[in-house]
Amino acid sequence: MMITLLLKRCDRIIGGLFTGLLTRPHSVADTVCLQPSSILIIRPGGIGDAALLIPAILAVRGTFPAAKITVLAEYRNVAVFQMCPAVDRVLLYDRPSEFMAALRDSYDVVIDSEQWHRLSAVVARLTRAPVLIGFGTNERARLFTHSMSYDQDDYEADSFARLLAPLGVTLGGLPERFLVVPDDVKRIIAGLLSGIDQGRFVTMFPGASIKERRWGSGKFRRLAELLSVFGLTVVVVGGREDIGQGEAIVSGGLGLSLAGRTTLPETAAIIEKSALLVSGDSGVLHIAVGLGKPTVSLFGPGRAEKWAPRGERHIVINKGVPCSPCTIYGTTPPCPSNAKCMGDITADEVFNAVMILLTAEKVLASACCKKDWIEMSG
Repeated sequence: MMITLLLKRCDRIIGGLFTGLLTRPHSVADTVCLQPSSILIIRPGGIGDAALLIPAILAVRGTFPAAKITVLAEYRNVAVFQMCPAVDRVLLYDRPSEFMAALRDSYDVVIDSEQWHRLSAVVARLTRAPVLIGFGTNERARLFTHSMSYDQDDYEADSFARLLAPLGVTLGGLPERFLVVPDDVKRIIAGLLSGIDQGRFVTMFPGASIKERRWGSGKFRRLAELLSVFGLTVVVVGGREDIGQGEAIVSGGLGLSLAGRTTLPETAAIIEKSALLVSGDSGVLHIAVGLGKPTVSLFGPGRAEKWAPRGERHIVINKGVPCSPCTIYGTTPPCPSNAKCMGDITADEVFNAVMILLTAEKVLASACCKKDWIEMSG
C-alpha cells in the first residue's frame, strides 16, 4: 500500500512535470502496417485491470505469434500475468532494477493501458518506440503516436480492445475463459480443499480495496446460513486483512475459510473448483470471470457499466441509489451516507441470485439430492 501511495505521489509531481517537458513523438499512420518482433504492454494498478487486459494480450498474440510480449506490471497485479501463457516476460514497475531493464530494451510497439495517471505515459515515451499507443484522457495524450479515446461507461475489456485498433487487431468478443491456473498450483489447492465437495461449494470474497465497497461479514454469514439449508458449503478467500471476516462467516461448521492462506493463483484455483463466486466489485471478481465461472457481484460505488461481468452466467446486484456510482478513474470519495448503496443489498436477494445460477448450472439439484441421500442414510 505504501508503494502504491508513493507511485501516485510520483505521478502527480514527476509525471505531470515530464509530460510537459518531453517532446511529442513523430506521428505515424492511423493504422500501423508492420509485423512487430517486440511489444511492451504497460499495466500498473490493481488485479481487476490486469485481468481484463488479458483478452487483449491474447488477441495480440493471435495476430503476432512470433512477437515477444513483455508486460511491465506492479507487484500487486503481477500474479495475474503469471496465469497468461501468451506473456513471455513480466517486469515490475515498482522494482527499480526491473524498471530500468524495461527502459533499456527496445520495442517496436509500446501499449500503455493505464487510463489516467501520467507516469506510465512518460515511461512509454522514454522507450522511444516508433509506435506508442495509449488513452488520451488528459495531457498524457501528447506522448503517444496513437492517442485513443476512453469512456467511463464502456466495459473495461472493450476499452482495452480499443488500444489494439492501430495495429489492426480485433478482439471479436470476450473469450469464455482467458486465464490458466498452473498445474502445480492446482495440486496445492487439492490438499487445502480436502473434505470439501469440489464443484458443489460457493466461494465468497468479502474483501474490498476500500470500506465503501464492503458488504459486511454479517451479511455474508447470513448468506452462508441460507446456503447450508440446501446442503451447500462455502469457502472464503481473501488476504490477511480478511482473516477475521472469514472466520466469522464460516464459524459453526458453515464452511472453510482460507483467507490469508493463499496466493492469488491459489485463490484462482479455489474459484475454479467451486460452483460460483459471490463478491463485491473487486479484482477477485474479474479473476472468476477469466476462469469462466458464474458470479454474483455486488455493486455500489463502482461503475457497473464499466466493471460488472457480462452474460447470462453473471448476476449483478446494484440498488442504483441516486449518488452511485461515485467512483471516477479508480478514486472513490468518502461516503456521507455510510455506503447506503451496499447496505441496501440484502442477504435474501443475493441468496436468490445464487440459487438462480446454481439451478442453471445444475449444481443445486445435485447438492439437494446428495443432502437427501445423507439424511436418509442417517
